[in-house]
Amino acid sequence: MTFSEIQYERIDLDALKAELAALTERLCTARSFEEAEAAFLVMNDLDGRTMRTMRTVAQIRRDIDTRNEFYDGEMKFYNRELPKVQPLKQAWTDALLRSPFRGKLEEKYGEVALLNAELANRTFKPEIVEDLQKENELVSRYTKLIASAQIPFDGKTCTISQMEPYKLSTDDEKRRAAWKAEGKWFKSNGKELDAIYDELVALRHGMAIKLGHKSYTPLGYDRMQRNCYTERDVETFRKAVQDYVVPLCKRIYMEQAKRMGFEFPLSFADKDLAFRSGNPRPVGDADAVLAAGTKFYSELSPETKEFWNGMMEKQMMDVCSRPGKAMGGYCTGVYAAKSPFIFANFNGTAHDVKVITHEAGHAFAFHVNRDRVPSESMTPSLEGCEVHSMAMEFFAEDWAEDFFGADGDKFRYTHLAERLCFIPYGTMVDHFQHVIYEYPEFGPKERHMVWQELMGLYMPWVRPDDILFYGEGKAWQRQAHIYKRPFYYIDYCLAQTVALQFWAMLRENRDAAWKTYMDYTKLGGSMVFTDLLAAAGLRSPFDPACLKEIAVKAKEYLDNFDLTGIE
Repeated sequence: MTFSEIQYERIDLDALKAELAALTERLCTARSFEEAEAAFLVMNDLDGRTMRTMRTVAQIRRDIDTRNEFYDGEMKFYNRELPKVQPLKQAWTDALLRSPFRGKLEEKYGEVALLNAELANRTFKPEIVEDLQKENELVSRYTKLIASAQIPFDGKTCTISQMEPYKLSTDDEKRRAAWKAEGKWFKSNGKELDAIYDELVALRHGMAIKLGHKSYTPLGYDRMQRNCYTERDVETFRKAVQDYVVPLCKRIYMEQAKRMGFEFPLSFADKDLAFRSGNPRPVGDADAVLAAGTKFYSELSPETKEFWNGMMEKQMMDVCSRPGKAMGGYCTGVYAAKSPFIFANFNGTAHDVKVITHEAGHAFAFHVNRDRVPSESMTPSLEGCEVHSMAMEFFAEDWAEDFFGADGDKFRYTHLAERLCFIPYGTMVDHFQHVIYEYPEFGPKERHMVWQELMGLYMPWVRPDDILFYGEGKAWQRQAHIYKRPFYYIDYCLAQTVALQFWAMLRENRDAAWKTYMDYTKLGGSMVFTDLLAAAGLRSPFDPACLKEIAVKAKEYLDNFDLTGIE
């Protein structure tokens, strides 16, 4: 069955509520482990088959075309109505946690699902149903606003995704003009972007107060299933980033400025252009990138060949940028079909290849664990999931010539440099959110000032300049995760630290690196993040020595990289 053939049917909420109540009663009255297990398994099927699948299908189809009135209406329905189901889900969770058969369920199906159930239980009271509805509405408002962008440039009208090639142009005048044009659009919509975030921060702070917290941060951690590390651990990681990664990245950008003949610190409009001849570009259009992806996954392993061919046959991806399409990219699971789906916006840059490797890394992990029960154990928490994707990017480097042709070496150099320099940026995004939710009374002016201050700490290679919006401390408004999933972004940084361990392993033995990758991936979400790493023989990113060692190896590699012939 292809994605287009999946029959969408709106969830019957009355029937769903009745089934949830009946299952909770079955669990409460179970007189044996077998009876409790049966209710547990039916609930698992209901969660995947009904609650997740239909909403996911509606979301994908809405994101493919945000102007589609039917699916936009369906998402408004779910945003409004699904929070009303939460009290019944909480009743089920309460019954599960109190069940005399909890121990046996944990023994057979793993403790993570029940550990996460405890976290989920802490994130809800009936008093916040209307708040959750409002939060969904505000996030949708942000998504539609960004998707609606129509930026006049170069005789065309571009979406934000379609502006990316212009923002990497080797023509200095055109590139800087592109940054200014995009910045102008964001600035002209700044009041709306500020207003949405004003409401989100106030709303989330209010929910936290209702749930017994002093601020949103502990609630945000619970909602993100932080089940094996704390704010203190994140602070430790943050310090290691500042000590070991920021100095290395500053050195990388100083060399880049020298190579390009640019002033240091760099302008926003210059920081992303690594070479005078341009950044590495894919060898062809979307079809060519997908064909290179087919070759990569076919040759990487029998498991990836089977997975990729299935994705292509089932048409479980939509990757081309179009007017009205939601910005960004993601991988999600269509549980009833036991298949992942990849959503992306190709724009003719190296980003396209990263989609085929990054999002497909997520998809492959879903494919490997598609039969796990319960469905919550199919995938780990989000930082664990991001290891699958970010590490897969590094495995693709051996096929760089298939994706980039003569730019293969240029890609290998820039990929490592970019991945290293992403860590300070991502950590800054997380640090920003910690400050904002600690001081919910801050208005737009204060938030922009916080962003500017943090940029000086984490990105000293960029100077505030005349680029509208970007030079004014407002660039955080472009980071959708800040609006949609508070505290998500540190997951990328933690995972990148693990993925860089795979990069180091690949320098020594690709077969051994792939075995470690599969060992990690096959564990699915059966353990918490730190235990998954230990089980696969990987180091925790919360150990400062981990980032220190990576920085040393990366510096040596980049210092000795032969850039002869690359201008």
